[in-house]
Amino acid sequence: MTHKATTRVPAPAAAPRAGAPRRRGGQWTAWAFLAPVVVYLVAFYAYPLYRNLDLSLRLYTVRSFVQGDAPFSGLDNYRTVLDDATFWPAVWHTTVFVGLSLAFQFSIGMALALFFHQHFRLSATLRALFLVPWLLPLIVSASTWSWMLNSDSGIVNAALRLVGLDPVNWLTSPTWSLLSVTIANIWIGIPFNLVVLYSGLQSIPAEISEAAALDGATGWSAFWRVTFPLLRPVSAITLLLGLIYTLKVFDIIWIMTKGGPADASTTLATWSYRLGFGNLLPEFGPGAAVGNLLIVVAMAFGLLYVRTQRRAAQ
Repeated sequence: MTHKATTRVPAPAAAPRAGAPRRRGGQWTAWAFLAPVVVYLVAFYAYPLYRNLDLSLRLYTVRSFVQGDAPFSGLDNYRTVLDDATFWPAVWHTTVFVGLSLAFQFSIGMALALFFHQHFRLSATLRALFLVPWLLPLIVSASTWSWMLNSDSGIVNAALRLVGLDPVNWLTSPTWSLLSVTIANIWIGIPFNLVVLYSGLQSIPAEISEAAALDGATGWSAFWRVTFPLLRPVSAITLLLGLIYTLKVFDIIWIMTKGGPADASTTLATWSYRLGFGNLLPEFGPGAAVGNLLIVVAMAFGLLYVRTQRRAAQ
């Protein structure tokens, strides 16, 4: 009885796991690309925010600001700001300035976006001309509006005299100064709203408008029932960015009125600057506290926008 010899084939050696080193190398590459962004955010955002918070929690003078030995004062600077007679008028002026600016910038920008969406001849040229206020340096725009609204030699009062109306002290009257800087800010912000809303209109498929026209939706009916609902995400981010920008507008107001007369056009942004740098004896702590209040308001609206977008996506 013979037995056949069986030969055993050796099992192949396990292949080296190359996935782990590759994965580690990919992580290092990702961190290498991410590092410049992290360094930029820490250097230009996180650290200034920390310094501003530190300023608002300490009793700084010019000497202690240079030497860095200011004593800790807790929330005293915030109490000083809230108890100041300028605080609530500045809050009201900021609310009016931001509300009127957003309302008119958005509505005029939307109207112009719908107008240029018709693609008529020279529409691209005219649309480019509307970008001029946005491209000009703010100091140039503010100086131009200061000249136009000058009580004695301004072109606006000259036009009023031409039609038989009394001239207005646009920049030197407590009644008109806030409205004057608001008009200038509206003029500067219209191009931004025009560009963003026009891009949103361009992204809406033409088939939707054609289907709405077949169903009898034309003119204002088509806009309110079809176009505007589709523009809600674009409109929301436009209003949010406009709100954040308008809250911190300083240079236009400071160049035109310096917050006057009698604090009639003082907003939280201009008050913060005046406390920290505009007085003979600067109040760094209260100025930083006002700036932090503006940051909190902007963050609150930003978080509200994120929450609204998440609910809409669900």
